Amino acid sequence: MKYEEIMCDANTLYRAYKASVKGSKWKETVQSFEINYLRRIFSISQKLEDRTLKNGPVQEFLLSERGRIRPITSIRIEERIVRHALCDEILFPEVRKRIIYDNGASVKGRGISFQRKRFEVHLRKYYRSYGNQGYILFGDFSKFYDNIIHSIAKQDLLKLCENDEFVDWLLTLIFDGFKIDVSYLTDEEYAACLDSLFNKLEYREIPKELLTGEKWMPKSVNIGDQLSQITGIYYPYPIDNYIKYVCGEKFYGRYSDDWYVMSPSKERLEDILTGVIKIAESRGIHINKKKTRIVRIDKPFKFLQIEYTLTDDGKIHKKMNPTKVSAMRRKLRKLAIKVSSCEVEYVQIENMFKSWMGGFYKLMSKTQRKNMLTLYEDLFDKNITVNNKKLIITDKVE
Repeated sequence: MKYEEIMCDANTLYRAYKASVKGSKWKETVQSFEINYLRRIFSISQKLEDRTLKNGPVQEFLLSERGRIRPITSIRIEERIVRHALCDEILFPEVRKRIIYDNGASVKGRGISFQRKRFEVHLRKYYRSYGNQGYILFGDFSKFYDNIIHSIAKQDLLKLCENDEFVDWLLTLIFDGFKIDVSYLTDEEYAACLDSLFNKLEYREIPKELLTGEKWMPKSVNIGDQLSQITGIYYPYPIDNYIKYVCGEKFYGRYSDDWYVMSPSKERLEDILTGVIKIAESRGIHINKKKTRIVRIDKPFKFLQIEYTLTDDGKIHKKMNPTKVSAMRRKLRKLAIKVSSCEVEYVQIENMFKSWMGGFYKLMSKTQRKNMLTLYEDLFDKNITVNNKKLIITDKVE
C-alpha cells in the first residue's frame, strides 16, 4: 500500500485511536470522542484524503521531571490519532531499523531501565578489556527538543519514506504547528535565531502583546507530541553513527540528550568530542559545556541519576542519591494539596508516581520503599500492594 492509502485506511486510524486514548479515558474530551468514534474516524480519513486537515488549538502546562521544569503541549484527540497513525505505521518501523541498539529512549521494549543496564554491560566489558583504568566522556545536549530545526528533521524523516509527496504534505502541516512566534526579536536576532540557543521555558515569559505573528521561527518541537519523540530518537543519528561506526567505539550509548563513551585514552575522547561538536553545530544541536565532561572510570560518577563506582576487582556499586527521595517526598506533599483543591487531576499524580517508583524501585532500600509507599497512602487515601515489583494502587475501603 502507498503511504496515503495506509494513513487514510479506517483500520489504521482505528488502531491509532485505540493507542491514543490508552490511559486517558477519564478525560472528558476522550469520552466525548468515544460516543461517536466511528463517525469521527471516518471524518479524519476524509480530511486526510481531501488534505483539509488543520492544526487545532493546543494547551500547555508545566511538568517537573527529575528536578527540571518542562513545558508540555497537549493537542486534540483527532491530531493525536493522526500522529499515532503516521508514527506507528510508517515512521517508527523505519526509524527502528536505522538507530543503534544502544539508543534507548522512547523505544518500545527499551527505556531508562534498559539504558542503565546497557551502561552496566559496557562497564563490565570495558573492565574485561582494560581494567578500571581509563575515562568516560559524558555528553549532554542543551535544550535538545527546543532547538530541533524543522527543515533538517523533516528531510531526515522524508528520506525514510522515499520522499513521498503525501508524507511531505503531512509532515509540513505538523511541523508548521510547532513553529514559534518570535516577533519580539530584532531583525538581526531573527536572522541568527536558527543558530542561537532557544529556551522554551524562558519563552513562556514573553509578554503576549509582543507576539504579533510577524516573524516565525521554524525550530523547536513540542514535548509530549509523538512525532517529537520519533524526531528526538532519530535527529542525532549522525552523532550516533559517527561515534559507533566511524570512530569504532564499542562502549557508547545515548538516552535522549544524555550520552557516554568509554575509552582508555583521554586524548581519544577529546578528539571524539571535537568531531561530535562539528556534527552537532551542523544540525543546530548545542552541547551543554557544563554537563559535558571527561571523568576517570575508577572514581565515582553519575549517569541517569545513579551514582556508579567501578572497583579494582570489577564490581559495580550503585546507589541512589538520597536527596532524590527527599525531593519526591516534598513533591508529593505539595501535589496532595493541589489534588485536594482540584488544581491537578489525581490520575496524573498516580501515573507520575508509578513511573518514578518503576525507575528507582530496585535502587531504593527496603526502608526507603516502605516509607515512600506509606507516605503516598496517607496523602492520597490509597492502598498500595506490590506485585512483581509493580504498584497496584486502590482506594481505601472504610
